[in-house]
Amino acid sequence: MAALKTRIMYVEAGGGLGSRGGRIGRVQFSKTGRTLYYRGVTLESLKGSGYKTNHFDVDTREPYWVSGPRKDGNDPLYPGVVQIDDDVREEYWRVIRNAPEQAQVRSFRAPGKHSKRRPHTASMAAASNQRARGR
Repeated sequence: MAALKTRIMYVEAGGGLGSRGGRIGRVQFSKTGRTLYYRGVTLESLKGSGYKTNHFDVDTREPYWVSGPRKDGNDPLYPGVVQIDDDVREEYWRVIRNAPEQAQVRSFRAPGKHSKRRPHTASMAAASNQRARGR
């Protein structure tokens, strides 16, 4: 029997609906790719019908948000701490984040995809000032 395909993914229990934080870890895919296996949990796809969730635990019915890891680390739906599994930590920092010097970092705080907090860079401020002056 062929080995299941694996990939480093972001997994968030609760799917942003009262989430307890997320993890970066290696997920196994079923032959069809509709079922995922992560740390003893079997996650089945909601096939696009979920709200801020795209999978559910087949045993507990708990919702999950699962996605490919982002290069900028902004994986959670809302601000929170992201834990990185030890077995993928070096590969995550080296290959995905392109920051091999961070290989010992086990967790980090991420602002979240739906955060209202956005960086206000100097260029944004300059553009805003020019618009205010009518230029």
